[in-house]
Amino acid sequence: MKKAWFVLRSALLWMVSGLHFFLVVPVLLFLGIFLDARRHDWLQRSLCRRIAFLSGAKVEVRRPPGFDPQRTSFFFSNHVNLFDPFMLYCAIPQFVRGWELESHFKIPAYGWLMKRFGNVPVPDVRRPSDLKRMWRLTQEAIDSGTSLVIFPEARRTRDGHVNEFQEGGFRVAQQLGVPIVPVSLVGSFQHHRTGHWMLWPGKITVYLHDTIETKVLHKEEVPALRDRVRAIIAGPVEAPLRAQERELL
Repeated sequence: MKKAWFVLRSALLWMVSGLHFFLVVPVLLFLGIFLDARRHDWLQRSLCRRIAFLSGAKVEVRRPPGFDPQRTSFFFSNHVNLFDPFMLYCAIPQFVRGWELESHFKIPAYGWLMKRFGNVPVPDVRRPSDLKRMWRLTQEAIDSGTSLVIFPEARRTRDGHVNEFQEGGFRVAQQLGVPIVPVSLVGSFQHHRTGHWMLWPGKITVYLHDTIETKVLHKEEVPALRDRVRAIIAGPVEAPLRAQERELL
C-alpha cells in the first residue's frame, strides 16, 4: 500500500509540474519574440521556483562570505538530473545562462527558446570552426554581463557520485580570465535519479562556494584548477553518500 502511494504521488507530481511547464513556456516564447530576456527574467525565475515546488523540492541556498554575487562568472556545477538548471536558476542571484549541447537547440520550441534566451551551443563534433564560434559566443555573453552555468562532467551521474571533470570549461575560464564559482547540488540525487521516473519530495541544498580568480593562472595550472574545483564541489555531495554507504555495511 505504501509503495502504491509513492508511485501515485510521483505520477501526480509529474502531471502537475508538466502541465504547469507547458502552460508557461508558450508565454515565455511569445515574450522572447518582442522583449530582451532580461526584461522578463523575474518571470523565468518564477517559473523555475514553481517547477521546483511542484516537483516536490524545497530549495535552500548557502553562500559563504567569499562568494561575490556581483561578479559575472562561470558557475561550475555537478550534474544530477533534468531539474538541475531550474534549481540553479532559483539559487544564482544574477542574470545567468548556460553552455548547452548544440543538438539540444534542434528540439522543437525548446531549442528556439534556448537560442533566443542566449544559451551558448557546445558543438557535439569539436571541429575548430565550431569551437571558435563557441568561444566567441561565450566571450560575448561574458562581455554583456551574462554569467554561464557549465556542467564539467558533461553527463549526469548514475550513482550520485561526482564524475571526473573535463578541462574544456576551465581552459576557457583561464584564457578569458573569467572567475569561477563552484556549485554543489546536494539532495538532487535523492529527489530524482536519471534513468528512473520516480520523484521523491525533499530538500535540495545549493552551495555557492567562494569565487575563484583565474586571471593570475597560467595554462599549465588548468589541470590543478580543474581538480581543485572538483574537490570543492564533491565535498558536500559525497559526504551524505559516504554516510549512507557506511550505514549499509
